[in-house]
Amino acid sequence: MKLPPTPRVLFLRELAGEIAHNYGHGRTIVAVDGPSYTAVFADDLAAVFREAGHDAFRASIVDFHRSRAERTRLGEETAQRYYEGAYDYGTLRRVLIDPFRMAGSTGFQTAAFDERRDAPIESRWETAQADAILIIDGEFLLRPELRGSWNFSIELVDREENPIYEADASPRLWASALVSDADPERPRRVFADSC
Repeated sequence: MKLPPTPRVLFLRELAGEIAHNYGHGRTIVAVDGPSYTAVFADDLAAVFREAGHDAFRASIVDFHRSRAERTRLGEETAQRYYEGAYDYGTLRRVLIDPFRMAGSTGFQTAAFDERRDAPIESRWETAQADAILIIDGEFLLRPELRGSWNFSIELVDREENPIYEADASPRLWASALVSDADPERPRRVFADSC
């Protein structure tokens, strides 16, 4: 399906073109880091990749939460505890990142936990072509233990900064691209030049 040539679609086509140019063969994983509105940006980017004929998959870190009981076993969930233990990065790697990278007929799972139900999701394994793109969105994706997981990372900069995350990860320094999505109809690249 051909997407209408709106300023948003044109911007996303340019960004997708940059990613495809640099990672045109094999399995590519793109992270869209930021608060809850990252899902819309990531969905739109996946649609642009599909429009160009790429095999594109979507996942969100919210589908890799830990259970409420696990998150609160040491007491009330503070901002620090949430940052340190809200998500199950081991499961994320085991069922999504590592199998997706292996290619071939290896299956991967784009979700593992339903936070609203506070229960695991029934496993649904998917496979992809040898050349495929996985776009994962959510908060804290540029934390030190995940940085090497992504071929390309996008930091959406129009958000209230989380001081704990900023102090630990400096996400703007590690992102491949900084994007302002303050005006969703006209996203734009931001260049944080520093010496």
